[in-house]
Amino acid sequence: MKKNMGNSDRVFRIIVAAILVGLYFSEVLTGTIGIIALVVAGIFALTSLVSFCPLYTLFGIKTKAKT
Repeated sequence: MKKNMGNSDRVFRIIVAAILVGLYFSEVLTGTIGIIALVVAGIFALTSLVSFCPLYTLFGIKTKAKT
């Protein structure tokens, strides 16, 4: 699995995940929407930790700088 995410993309995903988790636990997002937000936050956190996004592979996107 080749890394295809750059640092700015990873930071952005972590920030969005933290916001979604915060909105869920502050009860702004509840019910089904809250659960979906937690799942999306988990996916964002996981993909940013491993620097790989499967959807980027499908669409041929790479945000990682070439070295």
